[in-house]
Amino acid sequence: MTERARAPARRLALPSAILADPMPAVRALLGAALILAAWEGAARGFELPRYILPPPTDVATYILRNYARLVSSGTYTLIESLVGFGIGALIGIACAVTVTMAPATRGIVLPTVMAINSVPVIAWSPLVLLWFGIGMASKIVMVAVAVSFTVFLSTVAGLDRVDPRQVALMRSFGASTFGVFWRLRVPTALPLTMAGLRISTVRAIIVAVVTEMLGAHGGLGWTIYQSTLTMDFISVWAAIFAASVISLAFFGIVSAIERKVVFWT
Repeated sequence: MTERARAPARRLALPSAILADPMPAVRALLGAALILAAWEGAARGFELPRYILPPPTDVATYILRNYARLVSSGTYTLIESLVGFGIGALIGIACAVTVTMAPATRGIVLPTVMAINSVPVIAWSPLVLLWFGIGMASKIVMVAVAVSFTVFLSTVAGLDRVDPRQVALMRSFGASTFGVFWRLRVPTALPLTMAGLRISTVRAIIVAVVTEMLGAHGGLGWTIYQSTLTMDFISVWAAIFAASVISLAFFGIVSAIERKVVFWT
């Protein structure tokens, strides 16, 4: 059976393999349950103030009672993250392709990108908020900047790791520059590009939430900031939990896409 014929079989076998070995999922759930139990016991056993460490059951009760508010704030943050993630991914991949296909631009693009990202991304927040306002646009810009850098570096690394002998071989068979890029460089770079996208999912949520805390009309970061001002720390923990759920879901979706796209690894 050829490698092309084996690939669909492997994809079909993946759910069966998960069902056949459920222990990783069971261990993950058991670990989470133990952490929550220890948290609950410590908070109630030591009678810790709620502003230091509230019991998980109190946080869960708050989430159930304020579900609509958290969903609204989470949706606001998610939209900012998704749009910024998409724009940043496109910019990062486009810049990587540019410096690969036009090597003369590498000496201009790389120093510029490194100079912008030599400063922590959050340090740009005050200027971005001044330029684009406290609405969604400023958060989208911040997320795009954070994501584009990660995707750019991972894609450049993938495009550059092509064996020169393979390029020479394809050239000897009459392959054009675009043919070498599409048939050799893209498949070689795809695993690293997808890894960069997967890593950027968590970074996108973090940057969106932190930027919202500095100025926003809504979102989980705005909820955290407003709740801190009013000393409502149960609300803070609930917003943190919501951000974690969104981040994990985003990470899981991109990871699943990665397994489908890069099925040969």
